[in-house]
Amino acid sequence: MKIAVAARAAGVALLATGAVVAGGLPAAADSFASPEMLQAMQRDLGLTAEQAADRVASELKATEVEKSVRDALGGAFAGAHFDEGSAKLVVSVTDAAKAAAVEAAGATAKVVSRTAAALDGVKGALDAAESSLPKGVTGWYVDVKSNNVVVNVQPGAAKEARAQLAALPEAAAIKVVETDEAPVPLYDVRGGDAYYMGGGRCSIGFSVQGGFVTAGHCGRTGTATQGFNRVAQGTFRGSTFPGNGDFGWVATNSNWTPRGVVNRYSGSTTVRVAGSTESAVGASICRSGSTTGWRCGTVQAKNQTVRYPQGAVTGMTRTNACAEPGDSGGSWLSGTQAQGVTSGGSGNCSSGGTTFFQPVNEILSAYGLRLVTS
Repeated sequence: MKIAVAARAAGVALLATGAVVAGGLPAAADSFASPEMLQAMQRDLGLTAEQAADRVASELKATEVEKSVRDALGGAFAGAHFDEGSAKLVVSVTDAAKAAAVEAAGATAKVVSRTAAALDGVKGALDAAESSLPKGVTGWYVDVKSNNVVVNVQPGAAKEARAQLAALPEAAAIKVVETDEAPVPLYDVRGGDAYYMGGGRCSIGFSVQGGFVTAGHCGRTGTATQGFNRVAQGTFRGSTFPGNGDFGWVATNSNWTPRGVVNRYSGSTTVRVAGSTESAVGASICRSGSTTGWRCGTVQAKNQTVRYPQGAVTGMTRTNACAEPGDSGGSWLSGTQAQGVTSGGSGNCSSGGTTFFQPVNEILSAYGLRLVTS
């Protein structure tokens, strides 16, 4: 059911535009991927903890070896890569007489025909010709393993690409590979930025691992969201409103990267988020939202029960900072410490008023989320 949310001088309103009344239960904590590097390597690379630790040690050693042999080989250096099968660095070299020096350094030598400088030159030629390359070309890079420059093309575009690339002096070094990859720009998730759901608009609270937290009245569990640029962004994985709070979280897709910052709406200025230590009653506090930007006030009370037209909500923090529709879900900070997400209030930023926010630590605890800090 859609709800009207005009700010008013008397009474209390939610501060979303066209928000959907939420009623979902918190998402299961086990749906959240661990941010720890060791656990992520076990998960994504299919390794045991011991194998992951051994691999990291081998890769660090390989990095040191590459530094030492690169200078020693000079112009004969043709690139290097870590071989997970042998857990050793493979160093490509164009001068067979220098292979022994590579082996002596603890790496495996591979004799090839093209130097690293030559491959970089081929890649540079493609960069210069970018505007004239076929539309089916999606990217290109130096592949040190094959001693070629790989040009990726969409399925069915290889023939046209090969015909056009054959005219280049460097054509012999180019390898055309068809791929299903369709690169798209990636976007940052920042506190205070707008996002959309259906016909409504709310604001991002804080980035968490895998997405962001916001107000629960902005969407039900399962509601799809679009970012500030109207690009598909994610889905509400949990939502609570009314009742024991006004909070939810959105799991974002791979095009969006959560950042530990809040938009201060002053050029490109952002405020870093360092933690979520709760401030005291009477402390200064500022908020960010997509309608009224950056506004400040003080904390007046904690654990207030607010009676909205949709029902009572407990556990709110009361402030005298102003807000307006569309600011819902936005960030509240004391210094660099995250405090909460905008729920609702009365008044507006012309005449002033009272605004309530949902404390962020309760949201993190409810869903088993981890705040992204910087």
